Amino acid sequence: MNLLTTMRRIGAALLMACGVAVAAAAVPPMSQPPIRHVFVIVLENKDFVQTFGPDSPAPYLSKSLTRQGVLLTQYFGTTHYSLGNYLAMISGQGGTPEIRDDCETFSDFVGSGTTADGQAIGHGCVYPASVRTLPEQLEALHKSWGGYMEDLGNDPAREAATCGAPPLNGADRTQSAQAPSAAVPKGDQYAARHNPFVYFHSLIDTPACSDHVVNLERLASDLKQLATTPEFVFISPNLCHDGHDAPCKNGEPGGLKSSDAFLKTWVPRIMASAAYQRDGLLIVTFDEGDVEEVKLPDGRIKMEFDGESCCAQQPGPNLGVFPQTQSDSSYLVTLRSFGGDRTGAVLLSPFLAPGTVSATPFNHYSLLKSLEDLYGVGAHLGYAGQPGLVGFFDPGSDLRRRAPIKVR
Repeated sequence: MNLLTTMRRIGAALLMACGVAVAAAAVPPMSQPPIRHVFVIVLENKDFVQTFGPDSPAPYLSKSLTRQGVLLTQYFGTTHYSLGNYLAMISGQGGTPEIRDDCETFSDFVGSGTTADGQAIGHGCVYPASVRTLPEQLEALHKSWGGYMEDLGNDPAREAATCGAPPLNGADRTQSAQAPSAAVPKGDQYAARHNPFVYFHSLIDTPACSDHVVNLERLASDLKQLATTPEFVFISPNLCHDGHDAPCKNGEPGGLKSSDAFLKTWVPRIMASAAYQRDGLLIVTFDEGDVEEVKLPDGRIKMEFDGESCCAQQPGPNLGVFPQTQSDSSYLVTLRSFGGDRTGAVLLSPFLAPGTVSATPFNHYSLLKSLEDLYGVGAHLGYAGQPGLVGFFDPGSDLRRRAPIKVR
């Protein structure tokens, strides 16, 4: 120990002995952790208490993974139903009425301009090429990305083996799972609405979508080498393993039980990879919270979504005024507000202290902002650039003090 260091320590000790606090502001703020490979797994339709409460049917996620990583207790979806949440994660867009309703018809977007905060004004599903996405930001920096969709292409009559976009302005035939059959032995539980990359002309009108969006089976081989593992990996389990269906078309139980089994298979593979061990971050999150279903005397299913949000989230220019009610011969749905309710999320990384709990509010726009900051892409897309929005590793996040970032 040199003389200067010794004197500094003696001085600090004297200050503390005199009851004088050493100013925390004297410590320079930490930069983003040196994470270069990010893996995102998106599960479906579960609220925080269901997943992480004491009676959770997903003990691997709620107990094992939270002990190994960081539990985000105040993580929120951004909308109901599914699709708008997925698009928020890679584009920062607030959605349209058609996107809110999961785009059963894969309609082209018809627009009338853009707001000052980057929101496309209009209606429809497939955004024009002027609406940018995280993959384009990464490609501009020569960084790699990949979308891995379970069951993609199992039935070539429904969707292609790569990209997986429905026919433009046609019906989306992947809205429901397909049971195993003689023609399709594995069945097909791929859902385009859980594949955000197909909703942007900037990706589907170029080779990018087919080159980068593939069946999940491909990930096992890609993880074997650092050079073949994309720097951004987006994983969508099928409609059974993401917890959406219960029971599933293939006879599995579905719900959180099947999600937990999926995670038990894939999380160890990811964490054993050279990419994760070198500079990885794994994010396990949900698209939106759940809702209790009640059967009405007329046979319809009644659902009421609270639509809670965080982080000063805005509804966007296209969704109208809330509350909103939708009704048909099968359902009576009330959306009290525009948010996606509290889901929670888990972060795992060699750079984060395990067994940590964060109470900072985050949402899908926070996730996008966090990725953009980690990759150093510059300007944030859409609502990821909202003033005051806190990313996972920003000074305003309690991860700064609760899960010290390790720099190796």
